[in-house]
Amino acid sequence: MYTIELQAEELQLVRSALGSYLQAFGHNEADVVAATRTLLMKLPKEEPESKAG
Repeated sequence: MYTIELQAEELQLVRSALGSYLQAFGHNEADVVAATRTLLMKLPKEEPESKAG
């Protein structure tokens, strides 16, 4: 297992990139579509950062 830390903007970029990647495939790539959807589901939901002041 690997762990990476992402800033909110980086997480948003990864989600957008995977979403675009997912849209590029058709019915013949069902295994790639399923793997991409599984990966997207593993990503944490974007949470607003609290600002300490």
